[in-house]
Amino acid sequence: MKYSRIAVRLFEKEEEDVFYDPVYHGRTLKVFGMDKWAGKALKYFADRYREIGYGAVIFDTEGSFSKEGFDTVIEVKDGRGTGLDPLVLARKGLLDGYSAATIVQTIYGLDRTLTERLYADFLAGKVESVPEAVKSDGKYAGVIAESYTPLDGAFYSGEPPEFGENILVELGETYSVTLAGMAFLIVSAVIRHRRKTMVGVNDAAVLAYTTAGGAALPLITRPIRARVTVLATQYAVDSITNLAGPSLVLYHDPDTQSVIYEANGVPPGPMRKHVHKGEGAFIYRTPETIDVEWGELPL
Repeated sequence: MKYSRIAVRLFEKEEEDVFYDPVYHGRTLKVFGMDKWAGKALKYFADRYREIGYGAVIFDTEGSFSKEGFDTVIEVKDGRGTGLDPLVLARKGLLDGYSAATIVQTIYGLDRTLTERLYADFLAGKVESVPEAVKSDGKYAGVIAESYTPLDGAFYSGEPPEFGENILVELGETYSVTLAGMAFLIVSAVIRHRRKTMVGVNDAAVLAYTTAGGAALPLITRPIRARVTVLATQYAVDSITNLAGPSLVLYHDPDTQSVIYEANGVPPGPMRKHVHKGEGAFIYRTPETIDVEWGELPL
């Protein structure tokens, strides 16, 4: 079989190596594994795509990625500034104003009318940051204030990041899943149109748990030519398993492996091989069939 230039080798076999090819298999790859296996796989893919000149945007909840090789490192810590204020980013030209307003809508539960008012006030220069929106006399201020906390204020503070070609969003030192989801959504919105980029997420299920995090997934998994997204996770949750795209099953509990096979439509029988340490099962669809390839991973 002929593969595209952005295919990555998964398994070496005597008869024919097995590759993941975003062009042929789908732009979003879901990787399931227990313990550190999913994170190891994500590092493997990031390294391979960097070798062919791709940029990498990594969201890491495990704190397992080295900062080396990243132009921009965004560390999310409770009570510390990140500069990820969507309205400030829009003022700097890193987001469009309406996207910034809808991010605030998603995080704080504004209805459409209040979102439109916030957007109008932003365009008029009346509100230039989320903290200003909370203190304003707009009707949206009261709704935002219902869930706005000092942690939010600290999160938005600071100068906006540069958003270089290679970005690491370090989420391993925050105990607030809310802040992690906010960072996930805001950075995803900034980079959502990038091509020739690999977007990697570990742990994808944890980040998708919040409303903000769930809203980020469509931004980074929408099929875009020359872009690849790898979602690594320990959890076989519907928000991840139901996304279009192939799956790579690594070492995991037998019942979890079964759930993943079931979610991918793999029929009972010999196609559902148990995956041991160091091995993987690559599940992908064509318009006519479901295929499963097995082998040892070079991790």
